[in-house]
Amino acid sequence: MTFHFDCIFYYSADLDRSIRFYTDVLGFQLLSRDVIARLDVDGVLFEIVPGDKQEFPQKGNARLCLCVDNVAAALEELKARGVRVGAAVDKGAGVLGTLLDPDGNEICLWQYANGAGRVPPTQR
Repeated sequence: MTFHFDCIFYYSADLDRSIRFYTDVLGFQLLSRDVIARLDVDGVLFEIVPGDKQEFPQKGNARLCLCVDNVAAALEELKARGVRVGAAVDKGAGVLGTLLDPDGNEICLWQYANGAGRVPPTQR
């Protein structure tokens, strides 16, 4: 059996609100919209799927993680835009920050330590 990457998705109680958040606040490109919204995140397909969190009671620990040059600055900019953000936390290998989308889905921001940068998938 062979698996191929398809997409990452979050459920949303209000598709229009989520599209505005991900395009206007985070700057993702909207690729298409029908029953769901499809966005591009640095070449990765990210979908927003209508659904009430009450319909999906299972708990998980998946997060959308975005790499930034400066977590603290990004969090301050997002906070100024009215986004619920956490603090920047030094994790040794880098700095981690968190924010919530309008449905309460957690998004992580990651800044590699010492400008190390992202490790290409072929070297992981």
